[in-house]
Amino acid sequence: MRTDQLISTFVEYYEERGHHRITGSTLLPPDDDPVLFTTSGMHPLTPYLEGRPHPLGRRLVNVQRCLRTTDLDEVGDATHLTVFEMLGTWSLGDYEGPLSLDWGYGLLTEGLGIDPGLLYATAFAGDGRTGPDTASVDLWQGLGVPVELTVEDNWWPNDSVGPCGPDSEIFLWTGEGPPQSTPTRDDRWVEVWNHVTMTHRRLDDGSLVPLPQRNVDTGLGLERLASLLQGKSSVFACDIFDPWRDLVPALWPLDEPSLRLVCDHLRSAVVVLGDGVRPANTGRGYVLRRLVRRVLTTLWREDPSRSVGDLPRELVEHTLDHFRQPMRQADVLRTLLDEEHRFRHLLERGRGVLAKPRFQGPLTEEDFHYLHDTHGLPRELVKTLREE
Repeated sequence: MRTDQLISTFVEYYEERGHHRITGSTLLPPDDDPVLFTTSGMHPLTPYLEGRPHPLGRRLVNVQRCLRTTDLDEVGDATHLTVFEMLGTWSLGDYEGPLSLDWGYGLLTEGLGIDPGLLYATAFAGDGRTGPDTASVDLWQGLGVPVELTVEDNWWPNDSVGPCGPDSEIFLWTGEGPPQSTPTRDDRWVEVWNHVTMTHRRLDDGSLVPLPQRNVDTGLGLERLASLLQGKSSVFACDIFDPWRDLVPALWPLDEPSLRLVCDHLRSAVVVLGDGVRPANTGRGYVLRRLVRRVLTTLWREDPSRSVGDLPRELVEHTLDHFRQPMRQADVLRTLLDEEHRFRHLLERGRGVLAKPRFQGPLTEEDFHYLHDTHGLPRELVKTLREE
């Protein structure tokens, strides 16, 4: 099943169950939001999860593009991307978690044809403050799906202020032969869908207070599920990346981890540019700058003559079209090339600075601060130059 078919199947399934599709927002949260980028499907809906009425009602479904910088060092494995799309559903004080899980099971097994015997669930075991999620456990046992109880892994989110609650996660077996062990003991179980019953709000001091309404928030990674349904070994092998895998290796011969990083970061940079961000030394602009520089560092490791200016225009067009962004591909490529020129100049200057006798030995924290504040050389770049 191609990703466009997966999206339409998902949305139509929930529209048939009374959900209204909302338009996914850009990667940019509202100006008063301290978070740089939208990190999950529920992020733009926080006010409604806390009780504000939504203009489209109490049952919602959408497709939301997200960006997570916390996963940068994991990009290149089988499941992590910097920019990705999240399929999501919400009950704003309407139905409860067990119904959401029952519908999710139905979509996976009947709508998408997944063998029920390849599914495993996890649920909240309870802690000193709240009890176990017995409703979810009962639902899974009634469907014949094995369920594992955990504490920290099944309370979402477990470390930030805002709406939170017990979650039940659905895993799909990706190993050869019959399923073995449990999701926490075997990484061949891949999480595909998270169903959170939003029951509380975590305050600044870590305490929990009940929300004025009980909500359900679910999230399903589009690229991850697409790769599994298509029988691919990683998200980089699903159909969304077909144009990248067709064109990039011929342009820049790279090993597999490097190819994945270059494709992910360039694709992500295009999306960030398409949402109006420009390279800068702080905030969102610095995230964009870091993505581009990680690409260039990887490309130049074997051949310093490589340039993002050689990136095929059809790859930029494909990405802008997929994310419904009006920016022209020529403007994207021009910005990427300008950033490349800036980085080349910074590298040349950095090499000259680090060649001075003062920096020949081990670098101290004072050295790193001086190099950053006086010469504009970030710690990460300094370490890269020292490894040359």
